[in-house]
Amino acid sequence: MRTDPLDRMSREELRHYLDFLLWHYRVVDAFWFLYVEEKYGRTEAESFNERVWARAAGLAARKLRELLGVQGKGLEGFVRALELFPWCILIGYEISTSGDQVEVTVASCASQEARIRRGLGEYNCKEMHRGEFQEFAREIDPRIQVECLFAPPDPHPCEMFCKWRFYLAGEESCNKGKPGSGPGN
Repeated sequence: MRTDPLDRMSREELRHYLDFLLWHYRVVDAFWFLYVEEKYGRTEAESFNERVWARAAGLAARKLRELLGVQGKGLEGFVRALELFPWCILIGYEISTSGDQVEVTVASCASQEARIRRGLGEYNCKEMHRGEFQEFAREIDPRIQVECLFAPPDPHPCEMFCKWRFYLAGEESCNKGKPGSGPGN
């Protein structure tokens, strides 16, 4: 990798370049999905998306730990790493911690919103994000469990697209019986 051009940039230029990289990351992902969908259909695009993002997320968590020294296990370590995950920054995950669980809410999803504006409808991102979050979490701490409260294609409130819950295995007892806390979610 050739990074010497970055050495000549000011802090402000580096920040703009980082903004560009994040934007470009999202654009490449969007066109990749659209072109696979166009050629092979939405179901195949969603299947490839699930495989790609599960793999990419686990690698991202590992690299964040190596390059940036993100340490810690459990939910605290998970949150520290997740806050640096490019999609968390791009999409603006709302992360809330409450006792023995972490919830991630996505109020505004650029990918889904762009599809809706273009008349393509929402795509099924639930299993893609499940794999993404599971692999990311597993890399931080294998005890972390992932529960989808809702995500497309599930019905969801107009003001948010998806909501996820993370907890340590064996420590979810205070949440049993709450909506969305059953098996298979």
